[in-house]
Amino acid sequence: MEEGNQTVVTEFIMVGFSDFPQLLVPLFLTFLLIYFLILVGNLLIMVIVYSKIQLHTPMYFFLTNLAFVDICYTTMIFPNMLAHFFLARADISLNGCLLQVFLFISLVSTEFLLLAVMAYDRYVAICNPLLYVKTMNNVVCMKLAAGCWLLSFLDPIPDIVLLSRLSFCRSHTINHFFCEVIAVMNLSCSSTRAVETAGYILGFTFGVTPFALTITSYINIISTILKIRSTEGRRKAFSTCGSHLTVVILFYGVICSTYMQPASTVSVKYNKVLSLLYVALTPLCNPIIYSLKNTEIKNTLRKTKKTNCISETNK
Repeated sequence: MEEGNQTVVTEFIMVGFSDFPQLLVPLFLTFLLIYFLILVGNLLIMVIVYSKIQLHTPMYFFLTNLAFVDICYTTMIFPNMLAHFFLARADISLNGCLLQVFLFISLVSTEFLLLAVMAYDRYVAICNPLLYVKTMNNVVCMKLAAGCWLLSFLDPIPDIVLLSRLSFCRSHTINHFFCEVIAVMNLSCSSTRAVETAGYILGFTFGVTPFALTITSYINIISTILKIRSTEGRRKAFSTCGSHLTVVILFYGVICSTYMQPASTVSVKYNKVLSLLYVALTPLCNPIIYSLKNTEIKNTLRKTKKTNCISETNK
């Protein structure tokens, strides 16, 4: 359809990593391995938690939600990204692109909120242990998890509505490996101020606010731990939240390194590499961190391995 001398775009071409032609095969194999490890690692966490009654606690309930989020948003991106390595032309419709933006923002917001809820869970467990069972009962945990998912899927609606009203006539090429909102906005020939304003407001609500709540929880947790007189007591208290704190530092560190830089100083290629950090690094590292730093999961894995060895021996 023509508007004057401009062509209105209703379909985009995803560049992906085609600007690295000499690295296409190594990149494909690397991303395939990363996606496989993400699926196996997070599914393993979910299976272990659901199969072991001693892990049916609030902390592990929220951990399975976190693992499911990581599986969802990597599955939304990786299969398409891997398929693009074999396509001469990687097309995506405007509606398909908006759907990808919607799902990605929703799932990342869910992770923000879940990390804040998990920090609150650790705060109650360490700072108010006598009230923990009553405060974090099954009904409360279900409501908190449901609230995280519901609010997060309401988060991108204003962005999507405003993005759908933009005119895309500058180009039909997205120089990225998925429909990232900034990459899509850069193709618009109409004003994006409304989208940017909504993004700032919602980013503060679903990004900065959960981060502030997480920091507040950990300030109280650390203050309480430091008041414990015995070294062993402090070590045990910190071990119950060490894995989560590591994941929080990793997640927010990756997000900040990606977005807290002046756009003019970051090249398109470098931005794609940075985007890989929060798309791949965090979901890949989360199960590793919880497996290596969490005593209960390590003990469960050891017992499962020992049981399997005994079963094989008896055969």
